[in-house]
Amino acid sequence: MKSNVLFRRTARAAVLMLLALGACNRAAKAEAAPAADAGAASASQAGQAAAPAQNTRMVVYKTPSCGCCRAWVDHVQAAGFEVEVHDVPNVQPVKDEHGLPGHLASCHTAIVDGYVVEGHVPADVIRRMLRERPQVAGIAVPGMPVGSPGMEVPGGRKDPYDVIAFSRDGKVSVYESR
Repeated sequence: MKSNVLFRRTARAAVLMLLALGACNRAAKAEAAPAADAGAASASQAGQAAAPAQNTRMVVYKTPSCGCCRAWVDHVQAAGFEVEVHDVPNVQPVKDEHGLPGHLASCHTAIVDGYVVEGHVPADVIRRMLRERPQVAGIAVPGMPVGSPGMEVPGGRKDPYDVIAFSRDGKVSVYESR
């Protein structure tokens, strides 16, 4: 009985990972789309992000081949962030340098106004953090939840996920649930 439950959970995780990888591949192909299509997508994302974070500088570290990371960068740019992107072969040293707990890791890491932003965190949550100035090292969306910014899939499916606040000493708490 226990092995059957474990098998179902493992199978479900594998299916979710395949969907996430498919989203990354679709996002990478979308990068090659004509500029007109990119402008339309940015306008759509800008409509979702109220109160732009004008002139707030963000530095993003990602691997050059990740399409979902590029889609997330487009999301935060459309929300008004000024983004400097560094394509690096290995993002782990950046995560280590900024004290990101390993279990919160995702595919890209950003630094904004002294805070770490890990993974597919929605732009409005980043703005909230910058407004509230909590005593944390940063916020993270672990893994690659389907439907989070940059991880959108056809049909509009959105899996629930938590945005986790973390401190350098390893304390974590749920900052927001989506």
